[in-house]
Amino acid sequence: MALTLVTGGTRGIGAAVARRLAREGHDLVLGYAHDDDAAAARADEVAALGVTCTVVRADLTADGGVEELFARASAVGVLTGVVNNAGATYRYAPLADTPVEEIRRTIELNLTAPVLVARAAVQAMSTARGGAGGVIVNISSGAATLGSPGEYVHYAAAKAGVDTLTTGLGLEVADQGIRVVGVAPGLTDTELHAATGDPERLARMAPQVPLGRAGTPAEVAEAVCWLMSDAAAYVTGTTLRVAGGR
Repeated sequence: MALTLVTGGTRGIGAAVARRLAREGHDLVLGYAHDDDAAAARADEVAALGVTCTVVRADLTADGGVEELFARASAVGVLTGVVNNAGATYRYAPLADTPVEEIRRTIELNLTAPVLVARAAVQAMSTARGGAGGVIVNISSGAATLGSPGEYVHYAAAKAGVDTLTTGLGLEVADQGIRVVGVAPGLTDTELHAATGDPERLARMAPQVPLGRAGTPAEVAEAVCWLMSDAAAYVTGTTLRVAGGR
């Protein structure tokens, strides 16, 4: 049975991915940063679907955080999948009005941490290193190509780096039994918007989406699940946009 690690796996898109993979029979390790109640609820929900679920509290931006998460995962079983999902932005503002420390924090979480998670995933799964092979799915953002002017240019820049990570690493490890793919969600109905102080953003932005609405976490999870499946066995080094045409 597949063992898949999902970073940021207890809320939002990560939680939807966990549910979808559990329905496909993946045993799960779900990383999270601070919300113990959400982690406990997600573990119970996933276990009710008939698979094992281990939740691990780990700060991916702290020294040793990535290593701790992967050590806990390796103690559960043989890792065959990683969904590199953890990420956030903290406010909507022009770049010149965003504090330097917030920019650094955003890039640490949305680019540096995913690079380190991908590195650890290769170390764990590469057939050249004794692993069983597997799939890495990097969660990017439609902002990577749109730039998000006036909102979070620094976040968009970090996610563009994630797209490059997907392309380069996919080519680097193609002969090591690992596929590296990405999913770039567009406007998606999660708690992110309210948490950054703009709960009306979904309604305001939806008319800009050709399909006329925000996406759902479940729709993003469907794309992740397909990319992790054997149906996508010939797909690597590329990012699938799930953004309603925007």
